[in-house]
Amino acid sequence: MKTIGMLGGMSWESTTSYYRAINEAVKQELGGLHSAKICMYSVDFDEIEKLQHLDKWNETAAILSQAALSVEKGGADFLLICTNTMHKVADQIQAAIAIPLLHIADATADALLNDDINRVGLLGTKFTMEQDFYKDRLTSKYGIDVIVPALAERALVHDVIYNELCLGVISDASRAAYLNVIDALHERGAQAVILGCTEIALLVSQTDTPVRLYDTTKIHAEQAVAFALDDS
Repeated sequence: MKTIGMLGGMSWESTTSYYRAINEAVKQELGGLHSAKICMYSVDFDEIEKLQHLDKWNETAAILSQAALSVEKGGADFLLICTNTMHKVADQIQAAIAIPLLHIADATADALLNDDINRVGLLGTKFTMEQDFYKDRLTSKYGIDVIVPALAERALVHDVIYNELCLGVISDASRAAYLNVIDALHERGAQAVILGCTEIALLVSQTDTPVRLYDTTKIHAEQAVAFALDDS
């Protein structure tokens, strides 16, 4: 079994979901008392969040690259960035380390294409929904058409992530609002909706809506386990 490297803490609420999903998948595959071999560096999200909103992405890249080097030195065979948004600096992080980085958008695209989904809605932080680093990867590399919510809906989705979900606050009102956004994306032609922020699955799940949802945390974690258990 390979050792899974994790860059976590963005937020720690969703990192716990990663840790659980990875270990549950290993147990399902191997049974018994098996658990995942993991080396994790968990950052102080307050520092990262401030830099995000100041548009200082190179500074976030420097912090996470140093953290990734620590994970590599700790014995990790490959790396996960346990957040969608910080894949904005995935290329800089990959350039700083010798081990491979498993990109969350690639894992998600594989799951979508496996289910013949080629037009999808995207929820996430405003950075993920509005900037090109995530949407363009899905479109240019995989031919998947990406729809994002309207401006006011994007603001709502973003605010709930930072002001509620990252703080462990789960609100019925926010769940209802998110479900309205999901319905709107479906009405605009989305065959499914990507939960493109690792905290969103804390708020909404497939049992809440008939619209097909793709939980990027679960998808990324399962890909990591498959990679860790692949002997080739």
